[in-house]
Amino acid sequence: MRILVTGGGGFLGQALCRALRGRGYAVRSLQRGDYPALAAMGVDQVRADLADADAVDTACAGMDAVFHVAAKAGVWGSWQSYFDANVRGTDNVIAACRAQGVARLVHTSTPSVAHHGTVPVEGGNEQSAPYAERYLAHYPASKRLAEEAVLRANGEGLATVALRPRLIWGPGDNHLLPRLVERARAGRLRFVGGGHNRIDTTYIDNAAQAHLDAFDHLWPGSRCAGKAYFISNGEPRPLRDIVNGLLAAAGAPQVERSLPFGLAYGLGTLLEGAWALLRLSGEPPMTRFVAAQLATPHWYDIGAAERDFGYRPQVGIDEGLRRLSAWWPQRGAG
Repeated sequence: MRILVTGGGGFLGQALCRALRGRGYAVRSLQRGDYPALAAMGVDQVRADLADADAVDTACAGMDAVFHVAAKAGVWGSWQSYFDANVRGTDNVIAACRAQGVARLVHTSTPSVAHHGTVPVEGGNEQSAPYAERYLAHYPASKRLAEEAVLRANGEGLATVALRPRLIWGPGDNHLLPRLVERARAGRLRFVGGGHNRIDTTYIDNAAQAHLDAFDHLWPGSRCAGKAYFISNGEPRPLRDIVNGLLAAAGAPQVERSLPFGLAYGLGTLLEGAWALLRLSGEPPMTRFVAAQLATPHWYDIGAAERDFGYRPQVGIDEGLRRLSAWWPQRGAG
């Protein structure tokens, strides 16, 4: 079996490459950088941009399946940058799959496509939590277009499925936890609205397993073909418990202070305007999207994933935090 993973150098991408190699599959990764960790796994690396249609087509040559994980994430940047990476890049992956006769495409989406601003989602499923009518950031808007394209592409020649993992964390995280730790140690981390809103998250091994489970059950006409699924640990907890649990695992200070939601949302509006008007570098310290995410309950029913492709989280949050605590002092070793 020959598998292409786009974004194989990222957090989830590396976990997938490791799991696929563990099955004995030949794995190729397409990403913009070079990753020694992938080379050590025996992964063939192709350096290219998803917006380069010819490069994507070449990377898909000879592949039996594609895991499309790569995307531009974050909360700030131009619409064009998000469109090129997430929409045009996904269109290029779909076109390459068709041109090269790839049979299966597993796409990594996000539950943010179903976030309706400040409207709570508690136990929502794929039917009760439809696409949002408007978005507070370019990331979820572009990911919705990408997901829709993947689901439309499902057919006899190419079976597709989209997964929406919620807030992935665990050993190997080089983005979320380091930023939380840095801000907590600098005294710049605050909850919004108290942090008592429940959210769900996904331990990294469970996120990778969900992708493999969907892949194993994906073929033309299968129950999961042409559908999108929420993925998480199935353990919604208050945001402050999640954040402080992660910080404790990294030996970082706990966070207690909070901003009222109205103040945070208004501040986000002002800062977005200032960053856009003055063309400031980096991202604003607060945006409307971040304020809404931090203050609003967001957790989902993952029953459809279990029903259609047998996804059952294997690592609970408490065990995941123990593993994270053991890994954190060793990060970067080797």
